[in-house]
Amino acid sequence: MKENQPSFTAMSVAYMRAFHSIHATDKIFDDYLAYNLIPNEKIALIERYWIEQCWTCDQQLNDPEPTASCSEQAITLKSLTKAAHEFAGIFSSRARYAEDALEKAVNQGVKQYVILGAGMDTFAFRQPEMMEKLEVFEVDYPSTQEFKLHRLAELEWEHPTKLHFIPVDFTKESLVTVLTRSSSYDPNVKSLFSWLGVVSYLSQEDIFATLRSIAVVAPAGSIVVFNYADTNTFIPEKLSLQMKEFLKLLRKIGEPIKMSGFNPSRLAEDLKSLGFLLQEDLGPVNIEERYFKGRTDGLHAYEYGHFACAVVER
Repeated sequence: MKENQPSFTAMSVAYMRAFHSIHATDKIFDDYLAYNLIPNEKIALIERYWIEQCWTCDQQLNDPEPTASCSEQAITLKSLTKAAHEFAGIFSSRARYAEDALEKAVNQGVKQYVILGAGMDTFAFRQPEMMEKLEVFEVDYPSTQEFKLHRLAELEWEHPTKLHFIPVDFTKESLVTVLTRSSSYDPNVKSLFSWLGVVSYLSQEDIFATLRSIAVVAPAGSIVVFNYADTNTFIPEKLSLQMKEFLKLLRKIGEPIKMSGFNPSRLAEDLKSLGFLLQEDLGPVNIEERYFKGRTDGLHAYEYGHFACAVVER
C-alpha cells in the first residue's frame, strides 16, 4: 500500500459490491450504500483501470483488431460490465459469508464485531438493528480510515454511537496493542473478527502473527472469519490470463499482493497451532453450492477461493 494514500483496492471492492447491488436481479449481498462512499472522481478512475485491464485481456484472447462494426469503446464497456459483474459476485459472496456468520454468532452471545481491514465497509450504516446488539470496531490503515471519515463527514451520515474507528499500521503496532488501548473494546467479551481481502497481501509470518493476536486479545469462543486463496492459485504456470493481468494492475496501483494463502489440507493444523479450532472451510465447490447454485446470470465462485471460520480455543 502506498504510504499516506487511501487504499485504491478498498474503494474498488466497494465499487464491486455496489455494482452487484445495483445490477444483479438476484442479489447475493445488498450493499446499497457502497457507491455513496466513493467520490465520482474515484469511480471514474476505478472504471478506467478496469477498462484498461479488460481491453488488454480482450486483445490477447481474441482477434487483436476489433471488427469494423464494433467500436473500441463498445468493446471495452462490454468487457468492463462483464468483469465487474463477475468480480462483484465474488466480493459479494464473501461479504455475505461474514455477515451470515455474524448474525449466527450474535444469537450465540457475541457482542463485539471487529472488522480488520474495514475499507469502505457499510455494516454500521446498513444494519441499525444489529448495531443495537453490538460494539463495532473498524480497524484499518490510517490514511484509508481518514479518507473514509472525511467522506462520511461530506455525506453527513450520522455516526452510530457504538461504532469505533481504530487506525493501525501493522508494521508499527500490533492488533493487541491498538485494541487494548481502546476504552470501548472489552477483551473479556466474545467477539467476531471479520478479515476479508487481506490474507493475500500479507506474508505468511504476518498472517500467523495477526491470528495469534486475535487469540490473545479475545476470549475463548470468539470467532474469526476470513477468506483466503488456495496456494495453488499462485503457481505461475497455473495462472490464468485474467489473473496475470489482475496482478499487474495491483502492482501498477501500488498495492501488490504477496501471493500468500493456505494449503487447505493443512489449514486445521495451522490454526490449531495458533490457538483456533477450524469450524468451517468452504472451498469453491461449497461456495458455489451455497451462494451460486441455480443462477443463470453467469456468476460463479472464484476457482481457488476459500471462506473459513475458526473459533478461539484456549
